[in-house]
Amino acid sequence: MTLKEAQQSVDEWIKTYGIRYFNELTNMACLTEEVGELARVIARKYGEQSFKTGEKANLGEEMADVLWVLICLANQTGVDLTTELQKSFDKKTLRDHDRHLNNNKLK
Repeated sequence: MTLKEAQQSVDEWIKTYGIRYFNELTNMACLTEEVGELARVIARKYGEQSFKTGEKANLGEEMADVLWVLICLANQTGVDLTTELQKSFDKKTLRDHDRHLNNNKLK
């Protein structure tokens, strides 16, 4: 699935099952909540914390939840994620084309 297809699929789902998008501020709060849930799983799986009884290492599920809300925000604010991601690649390539190659910390 491409980013464009993902944006279209989320939009169709929202219009079919979700009635309407939450407003942008609510979705920003939801995105923050989902990022926190992802951080909790990472802290338990890769950090020093341990899972509580009943918790599971649902890393992919939490990442997908973050992506879902981010796509909702993109859709409702008119952002084409494909275009913006390409612009981000271009910016990083221009700015950092040899930065990491010359970083002794990464060797």
